[in-house]
Amino acid sequence: MASARCDAYTVKVAGVVSFYMTAALVMVFVNKAVLNNSPDLPLLFLFLQLVIAVILLHAAAAVTSHVEIPKLEMDSAKKLFPVVSVNIIGLVFNTLCLRGVEASFFQIARGLVLPLTILVSSVHTRSTPTLRTLAAAGVVTIGFLVGVAPSTSVPAISTPSTLSLFYGFLSSLFIAFHAVLIKSSLPHCNNSTIVLAYWTNLGSAALLLPFVPLHGELAVLEDLIHTSSWDGNVFLWGSLITGVFGFLLCLAGLLSIKVTSPITHMFSSAARTVVQTVLGVWLFSDILTVNRAVSILLILLGTMYYTWVKSAESPPRLRQNDVEALGSASKDSENEMTVIFDTPEKDDKQ
Repeated sequence: MASARCDAYTVKVAGVVSFYMTAALVMVFVNKAVLNNSPDLPLLFLFLQLVIAVILLHAAAAVTSHVEIPKLEMDSAKKLFPVVSVNIIGLVFNTLCLRGVEASFFQIARGLVLPLTILVSSVHTRSTPTLRTLAAAGVVTIGFLVGVAPSTSVPAISTPSTLSLFYGFLSSLFIAFHAVLIKSSLPHCNNSTIVLAYWTNLGSAALLLPFVPLHGELAVLEDLIHTSSWDGNVFLWGSLITGVFGFLLCLAGLLSIKVTSPITHMFSSAARTVVQTVLGVWLFSDILTVNRAVSILLILLGTMYYTWVKSAESPPRLRQNDVEALGSASKDSENEMTVIFDTPEKDDKQ
């Protein structure tokens, strides 16, 4: 009996990890394909993704009570404005970074997520990281520097611009801010990550909407429609696919960290990065130099070491009334108890 339960759990974990990896890989490569096809429509592309995610959340709420659509109240909107605004700024820089770099280089360009998250969290909590935490951040930082160092073996066309690297840095910085703000924002959403996801997607779409015409993208779209060389199907289908998989990735991330463990989740993220690099070389003919390979390896090792350190230093803490408690530790009356791991997560949505 115990063996059967163990086998069932193993199958569940394998399914969740596969689901997460597939959703994340589809997001990156379809995003990249659309941005290659329509590089002048990044904000419209991102706006459509957010709108589709909101529509799917409404659809999910119609078929299951586990998805809650919150009442749109001004008081809640004001309290959640910081996390929503930081989220959309980070997504914009994330999209602009992916547009300007190769798919296999994307993880390097955003390689400072962990060190910046540790820094922002330490400043916010006025605490000093442990030596092992600093060592992990140091390994990741060295990996980033190795990856962005100029190399004569990389053709000019494959060399990321300084602006793209700056977008990657800003994306990492706002992901760090977002990780800190989530903790203070969840209480305003009844500790529901899906309610917070709804507010974040809807609010981000609302904040982004006026910038689409201001950036001139509606005029660009009209010109492209009348250009015979532009394949509008790539943009339309890409927007739909990434919108759907962005929604699935939100669920996949929750499942991966709750059904499994932070260590398993981080190893699945590492495996995805390796697969993403290989697929980038294969599908987009990306250049993989020794420097870039070493960079990716160091970033992965530093991130996995950090996850192990945090898991060893701090046992999982319990939080009540999380309606998405898919991997509940126990039940007390009608309140589910779910394990919430205090580890900063990378925003794989884009």
